[in-house]
Amino acid sequence: MSQIQQVQVDLRLPERISSLLPVVCLRHGALLPGAVVPLSIARPRSMAAIQSAQSNPQSDGRGYVVVVSQRDPVADPTPEDLLPVGVLARVIETGQPAGRPPFVVVQGLLRVTIEAVASTEPCFTARYVKDEAEWPAGPKAEGLLRALRAALRQSEDLLGGAERVNGLLSLPLPPLRWIDLVAAGLDTTAEWRRDLLHTADPLLRAEAVLRQLTVGREVLEAQKAVQQRMAAEAQSHQKEAVLRGQLKAIQDELGEGDDSAGELKKRLAALELPVEVRKSVDRELGRLARLREGAPERSVAVDWLEWVAELPWTVTSGKAVDLGAVEAALDASHQGLGPVKRQVIEHLAVRQLAGSGRADVLLLVGPPGVGKTSIGAAIAEATGRKLVRVALGGVRDEAELRGHRRTYIGARPGRLIEGIRRAGTADPVVLLDEIDKLGRGWQGDPGAALLEILDPEQNHAFTDHYLELPFDLSKVLFIATANDLSQVPDALRDRMEILTLDGYTREEKVHIVRQHLLPKLAGNAGVSVDDVVFTDAALREAIAGWTREAGVRGLQRTLGKVYRAAAVKKAKGELSAPLEVDVAELPALLGRRKIHDEDRIPERPLPDGSPRPGLASGLAWTPVGGDVLHIEAAALPGRGQLVLTGQLGDVMKESARAALTYVLSRTGELGLPADVLHDKDVHIHVPAGAVPKDGPSAGVTMFTALASLLTGRPVRPDVAMTGEATLRGRVLPVGGIQSKVLAAHRLGLRRIILPRRNGEDLADIPAATLAELDIVLVDHMDEVLAAALL
Repeated sequence: MSQIQQVQVDLRLPERISSLLPVVCLRHGALLPGAVVPLSIARPRSMAAIQSAQSNPQSDGRGYVVVVSQRDPVADPTPEDLLPVGVLARVIETGQPAGRPPFVVVQGLLRVTIEAVASTEPCFTARYVKDEAEWPAGPKAEGLLRALRAALRQSEDLLGGAERVNGLLSLPLPPLRWIDLVAAGLDTTAEWRRDLLHTADPLLRAEAVLRQLTVGREVLEAQKAVQQRMAAEAQSHQKEAVLRGQLKAIQDELGEGDDSAGELKKRLAALELPVEVRKSVDRELGRLARLREGAPERSVAVDWLEWVAELPWTVTSGKAVDLGAVEAALDASHQGLGPVKRQVIEHLAVRQLAGSGRADVLLLVGPPGVGKTSIGAAIAEATGRKLVRVALGGVRDEAELRGHRRTYIGARPGRLIEGIRRAGTADPVVLLDEIDKLGRGWQGDPGAALLEILDPEQNHAFTDHYLELPFDLSKVLFIATANDLSQVPDALRDRMEILTLDGYTREEKVHIVRQHLLPKLAGNAGVSVDDVVFTDAALREAIAGWTREAGVRGLQRTLGKVYRAAAVKKAKGELSAPLEVDVAELPALLGRRKIHDEDRIPERPLPDGSPRPGLASGLAWTPVGGDVLHIEAAALPGRGQLVLTGQLGDVMKESARAALTYVLSRTGELGLPADVLHDKDVHIHVPAGAVPKDGPSAGVTMFTALASLLTGRPVRPDVAMTGEATLRGRVLPVGGIQSKVLAAHRLGLRRIILPRRNGEDLADIPAATLAELDIVLVDHMDEVLAAALL
């Protein structure tokens, strides 16, 4: 709807006018009194209303209609769809341009209220009453009129110029009719016009018009300010371009021009680049020569060429690798880890014999602190290669690995290309740390980007989004680390050789402390390694009493307290002789003991000293190493219900139900009455209730705890077990055997019950550890009870 323009204002009504007039319905917006607007007539009822008004003129010979807004913009409204307030309007002109729908020009005259719809065919006919509201008297009303007139004088640009504003100010109209006419001339939204039309209070209508005048004036002033600023900036840029051109001409005349592009061209010409890369570089250099100084595209092109010039396209370490020396260096830097070292030697042997042979990517999986990250640094040092560490924990954006497109502001290559540039060789050792901590966000999946990077069939032509050039990654030795293999996507696992580091025995930890940790701790504390002397008994006690972990990171923090205590004494001049540390000195230096031998016993024994029935120790695997779970079973009066607590997962709950079913199905063999649970409920609880637990490995342990509870035969306190149990009593194999056995050994549990098919996994456990353990391999539950119950 367009607003009132330069039209003769005539708001007079005929002497006699019918109180029953045809109705024109507006789907959108509203007509205000005083507005002269064209309406497109597309609906039959609207056309019939205009024809009825023209065929039944009023006393002045002209047609009149009532213009009403619809509640909702439906195509075929009903009387209920019409709003109660409308505008009495005069039909000024009708017509139909060629190829377009008919139109009518109407002039709003007066607000009216619809009393009733008298008929609906062929058009709506409504009975109405005039809204004869009077402008109130009083200082507030007078002040509003003065404020409106003042605002109108300041809004000439908003209302079409000074001549139009002066014409509005000089109109001899009643205040309320004059306010409606001013509102009709404002460029506002349809919703605002509709709200104003349905505002009955004259003062509220005047305030709404005054606010709209003020807001419109502020918006217009803001637009003018923006246009002026843009014009000034354009003039400034034009002046700067002219001055830069003049400066360039002067510098060229004096021989002092910027020759950075020339130097870059010389560097690129001296490089040995692949054919495809050379073509792209020459094309970009030609484009750079055509760009003027100061052009934004010039800095983008220069940055791209700088990256190409700094990448080691054909530079390698060129060092002949002595596999025997590498093997000796790895043995010296890391205790144990035989399979890992063997795989590294195999990888290097393939490269040495086949040249560009593509060996597998290594994935080191294990708990924190077992040396996954440090073994990557040791491999780089042993092979004479540079180390590039790419931390993947928390990375959610694919562009972090593949780079951003050059079209983005601040675009850069991905972490991989950036690391290779820093290394300066095309064959570094790239350590992809914490690959299981990759995230996935709306920016893409970084795990999917790694598929091309790690696939030997694709990475010889890896394309970074920023460079858009193929870079050969087949010479790179990739090593990835993870704590939890289940969090690594299947497609990535398929491209890697998985090596598991399950942790260290107590004797291996003593060796690691002697060979690696003590010199590092002494250097961190600023003292000599000889300033502190540990006995082997003290180290074993510190490992057993203050740390419970698969790796040595917590042990390193614990022993660091001793060296800091030595540093304090040395700084005070009180360290005249080496600080000797034996078992007796540990509590004073490390604080009270954190882990006690009785931790492996789930509960105090009975008064006679025998263990309590219903308690069994199971072995579990976690991303931070193996652990021991104490499973408790108790009976209470009830009706044979099974209660499970301890935040157990669905698989663990099913294992408990299967264990109870098997026990009840073997009551005769176990010497139990058939109705042993006739008046009892069984409650199974796994302590550390705040920690979620799941998996099938606890099936054998739950069965043992239930059998112990119901038969009254306690479980041996030095026994731990693992395995999946079936309803038929079979014991099935489970995973994580090495971590579980080492955890039981750390806690002093000496008899370990394992599924027989897991016997092959014992080859990964050090022989010294196995010599201290009584391993019982079983196929059936009956064998478990024979080995576990007293």
